[in-house]
Amino acid sequence: MKIEKLKKVLLNKLGTTEETPFGPGTMVYKVGGKMFALFGLKRDPIWLNLKCDPELALVLRLNHSAVIPGYHMNKEHWNTVILDDSIPESEVQKMIDHSYALIVKSLPKNQQNQILHAG
Repeated sequence: MKIEKLKKVLLNKLGTTEETPFGPGTMVYKVGGKMFALFGLKRDPIWLNLKCDPELALVLRLNHSAVIPGYHMNKEHWNTVILDDSIPESEVQKMIDHSYALIVKSLPKNQQNQILHAG
């Protein structure tokens, strides 16, 4: 997946913002002010960090050599997905959806409702 497509996929999630709090070289995607995805612009292929349920994180790492413990992140709750085309885009999309859902679920109910009913 190329950068422009990845950005579009991430920004299409309801309530998502794109920020650069770590400098212009790192794209951060948040919902409700909480990060659910980030990647650096200098890596090729892209290394995409995504929040993940700890048990699922382990399964994904076992099943995909391109999924590793979160680079510069909490290794239990974050995975780094190396977008080298070894994982089908549909599977990467599921990982993105899962990360987004975990963050939305962690928000207060009123904030969840605002985000999910904004679309």
